[in-house]
Amino acid sequence: MKRRTVLLGSGLALTAPLLTSTAADAAAPLTNLAHLDFLRDQVAPPAQTGHTTFGSGPIGVLWTYAEPNPDGTYRRIGGGPGQGAFNSDDIARAAVVYLRHWRQTGSTSSRAASYELLRGLAYFQSPNGNVVLWMRADGTLNPSASPAELPDPSDSGPSYWLARAVWALGEGYAAWRTGSRIGDREFAGFLKQRLDRAIGALDRQVLTRYGTWQTVDGRWAPAWLIVDGADATAEAVLGLAAYGQAPRQLRQLAEGIAALSGGGPRTWPFGAVLPWALSRSDWHAWASQMPAALARAGLLRPAVADAAVFTPWLLTSGGPDNGRLPARIDRTQIAYGVDSRLQSLLAVAGATGRTGFRRLAGILAAWYFGANAAGAPAYDPATGRTVDGIAGDGTVNHNAGAESTIHGLLSMLALDAHPDVAALARQGHILERAGAITVEAEQGSGGTVVTPPSAWTGESQFSNGSYVELPAGASIRWQLPAADRPHLVLPVVDLRPGSAAVTAWASGRHQLGTVRHRVGAQGASPAPGALLPVTLGGELPAGHTELVATATGGGAVLDAIMLEPLVSRYVIGGGGRTTALLRSAARTTQSVNLTGPAVVEVYDGEGIQRARDAGTVRARVLPGGFTVIRR
Repeated sequence: MKRRTVLLGSGLALTAPLLTSTAADAAAPLTNLAHLDFLRDQVAPPAQTGHTTFGSGPIGVLWTYAEPNPDGTYRRIGGGPGQGAFNSDDIARAAVVYLRHWRQTGSTSSRAASYELLRGLAYFQSPNGNVVLWMRADGTLNPSASPAELPDPSDSGPSYWLARAVWALGEGYAAWRTGSRIGDREFAGFLKQRLDRAIGALDRQVLTRYGTWQTVDGRWAPAWLIVDGADATAEAVLGLAAYGQAPRQLRQLAEGIAALSGGGPRTWPFGAVLPWALSRSDWHAWASQMPAALARAGLLRPAVADAAVFTPWLLTSGGPDNGRLPARIDRTQIAYGVDSRLQSLLAVAGATGRTGFRRLAGILAAWYFGANAAGAPAYDPATGRTVDGIAGDGTVNHNAGAESTIHGLLSMLALDAHPDVAALARQGHILERAGAITVEAEQGSGGTVVTPPSAWTGESQFSNGSYVELPAGASIRWQLPAADRPHLVLPVVDLRPGSAAVTAWASGRHQLGTVRHRVGAQGASPAPGALLPVTLGGELPAGHTELVATATGGGAVLDAIMLEPLVSRYVIGGGGRTTALLRSAARTTQSVNLTGPAVVEVYDGEGIQRARDAGTVRARVLPGGFTVIRR
C-alpha cells in the first residue's frame, strides 16, 4: 500500500495509507441500482376508502430495511409489527432516484420503476391531500402506528412524508410531462392532480400562517414551515421548484427557510440555515437540504452563506454529524446527511457558477469512499449498497436500508453527472483534520458538576450528559491543549430569561471577554432558556493553555467550550493525490507555508475565487473564506 507524507504550516507531518484506483474504475459509472431494485416489491392492496391510484393492478412499494445474512446476502424487513413493511417516505425518495436516473441515462427500466413507485405513493395519499406513512405487507394502510408517529393518524396533518410526497410528485410531473409515449401525458396529468391536492393541504394547514412569526428564546422565527422544520419544508420546495406551477407556495415556503439563516465565520451557527424553527441550538445533517431548496427558489444569499461559510466549518470540525446540539453530540454520520450537503453544494454551484462549491462538494463526497471515521468505503459500486451509518468511533452499521440506499444513489447520480467532483471524491482517506474541538465544562476545576436525568433539554442537549453550575463569586479553571495558532473561544452556556449572571473569561493576564447569561422570552421554544455557543471578543493567544471563568451577578450554567482555530484544515488523499481545505475564522488574511509546490485556489466568504496560483509553496486564506490546495 502506498503512503504519502503531507505537511502544512503547522509543522505536523502526517503519514497515512492512500487508496488507489485505476483509470477503468474512474471511468465506470458509480450508480448501481441493484440493491434498490432488490428492496422494491409489488402489492395488491385491498379496497380502502379514499385510497386509489392511476390505472389498475399491483402498486410499487419498497421494503424499509435490509440486514445482512451470514453468507453476505441481504434480507428485506419492514419497520416493525406496529408500523408496517413499507412507508411512503422511502417510496417517495426512491421514486426520485429512478426519475433522475431515467432522465440522466434514458434507462427504460428506471422509467418503469418510477411509474410503479409513483402509483404506489399516490395510493398512500388521502382525499384531504395528506399522506399515510405506513403500509403492512398485505397492502393495508396503518394510519396510527405504534409507537405513535406525529401527527397521529399520520394523514391528519402536515408531515415529513407529505413534504417528500410533494418532492416526488413534483419531479415526477416534470419528467413524465415531457414523455413521448402514449399515456405519458395522461400519467403526468394524474401526478399533477395529486400534487395539486397535496399543495392544497399545505395551503390549508401551513400557509394560512404565512407572515406570522413566533418568539423562540427572544428571537423571531417563522410560523409557516411544515412541522416547524426548514428541513421538511426544503424537500417540499424541491418538488415545487420542479413543478413550476405553484410560484406563490414556492416563494412563501422558501422565505420561511431563509429566515432561519444565521451567524457568520466567527459566530454560531456559522452561516448555516438551521433545520428547526423552535431551536436556536439544533443543527443536524439529516435532511438538511435547505441550501439546495433556496438555490432552486432563487434565494441565493442564505444558500451561499451556508455553502461558503458553514460547510468549510463543518468539514474541518468533524463532518456532517447527525447532531450538533450545539456541541458534537451525535457524531454518527449517515448517507442522508452527506447527500443533503452534496446536493446543496451542487445546487448552489449551479446557481452561481462558482467552482469553489464544486471543490467543497468533492471533498465532502469523499466520505463515501473512505474519508470517514471508519476509514472504509461507505458505498459499494459493485452492489449499489450504502451502509446505514458510521459512528464517531468508526463503528460501521452494515445494514443497508432504503433511506441510506436512496441517498447514496442520489449522491452517485450527482457524481456521475459531475466527473470533476467525482475525481475529488475518490480521494477516500482522511490524512489530517485540525478544526474546532470541544472541552467539557466538567473537565475544569471548580463549580459543581450536575448530571440531569436526561441530557436532552427539549430543544438541545448537554454535551457528555452533564454541565457545571458556577455560583456567583466562584471560578473554574481549565488546562487546554497547546496550540501553535490563536483560537476563538466559544463557551457553550445555558442562557436563561431574566438571568443576571455574567461570566468573565481570561487566560493568564489576557482578558478574553464576558458572557451575559440572559436570553429573551421562551415563547414557542420547547424549553426555557437556550444552550448556545457565545463567541468571546478576545482571542486565545498561541501557546496559552490556561482558561479561567469567573461568575458574578448570579449562578451560571456552563456546558462546554468550543475552541476554534483562526485557520482550520482538513486534508484528504488517494490515488497519489492530496487535497487540503483551509478555513478562516480570522479578521485578517492568514498565510500557511507548504512543504512543496501545489495548486492553490483562494475563495472569499461568498465562494468567489479571488486567486489561483500554480506551483506555489505558500497559501493565503482570506478573512471568513476558504482555500483549496491540490497536489
